[in-house]
Amino acid sequence: MTLRILIISDVHANLVALETVLADAPDFDELWCLGDLVGYGPNPNECIERIQEFPHVSLAGNHDWAALNKLDLRSFNTDARDANLWTQTTLTPASREFLNQLPTQLEKGQFYLAHASPREPVWEYILDANVAYANFNYFETPICLVGHTHVPIIFELDEQQRRCETLIPPFTGPVTLGPRRMIINPGSVGQPRDGDARASYAILDPEHQIWEFRRVTYPIEITQERMRARGLPRRLIDRLEMGR
Repeated sequence: MTLRILIISDVHANLVALETVLADAPDFDELWCLGDLVGYGPNPNECIERIQEFPHVSLAGNHDWAALNKLDLRSFNTDARDANLWTQTTLTPASREFLNQLPTQLEKGQFYLAHASPREPVWEYILDANVAYANFNYFETPICLVGHTHVPIIFELDEQQRRCETLIPPFTGPVTLGPRRMIINPGSVGQPRDGDARASYAILDPEHQIWEFRRVTYPIEITQERMRARGLPRRLIDRLEMGR
């Protein structure tokens, strides 16, 4: 039987988006979360509890650390800082314990997992081919999976030319992994930033080395109303419908 893995990242306490992804995804055997379960959004505890209902691995992201005061909140913009301060007051002891034990990086077979980058697992943004190229020196597996930028993308290493090629969705179908090494970002479930407001995630078939980017529309207005009710910053509320 083929193993199928649900890949998610940057849920950011958006339970409505997470539930929509879980309903939309085909049957899966494991869930891999690449970090930032909390921050920005209105339902941090519920998102943490929900992923624990499945066989899963999860990483620590910068907002997960911020919620635990492991990062200086002055390094965040004003809206993110305010949202993180609210999250700190809202987390249950069980949620804090869960976030506190998360690793910053993990190796799963042929896949290396990090929230931000192999070079700096919690904070560095891989936004372009030059940064991606430098990061291939920091992991040894064929494939690295990252989140953090909220943008679905593939960086493919051309070792002969000593550069990276950038592959941007949408693709016509599933992507066959290899033979080149890759850094892949599934995009964000809870706060996409590629101009598409739909929740972004991926399905991985590690046996056949198949990756499928997926998007699904969710009722953004429900998340926005919950954010308003909790007094979260207006810019964070408005940006959800813009996918920025």
